[in-house]
Amino acid sequence: MALVPYEPFRRLDSFRREWDRFFSDEQSLTKHGTLLGLGHMTIDVHETDAEVVATCDIPGLEKKEDVDIEVENNLLTISGMVNRKQEVKEDRMHRQERFYGRFHRSISLPSNVTSEGIQASYRNGVLEVRMPKQKGDSRKRIDVQFH
Repeated sequence: MALVPYEPFRRLDSFRREWDRFFSDEQSLTKHGTLLGLGHMTIDVHETDAEVVATCDIPGLEKKEDVDIEVENNLLTISGMVNRKQEVKEDRMHRQERFYGRFHRSISLPSNVTSEGIQASYRNGVLEVRMPKQKGDSRKRIDVQFH
């Protein structure tokens, strides 16, 4: 019979890996509904030759003051508030699954964008943000001066 060394933390290490994998797979969380309805919005991002486009579902916005969009250092941040009027008396409510309240989401963008010329539109519960890409290469070669 072979001797196997006792490793008391082997199961904890396995548990940590599973935990990390579960929370790093954001897409599977939203598909299974774990984060939906908790102020977490889903965002699709694609790019064309000229721009980066972010599209997200935010049903229930009533006016432009309900949403804030910021782009800084290639990070897109969308936040705001969905206000819902109480349509039914609370003691008569049997199920309430539609989201209302504050939301906030920040994502990194796949390309460098310029803050000039960004356009946002909202229609049928879908927010679309179009961000022009920076023209030219933002990298600069630095010459070293030897003395």
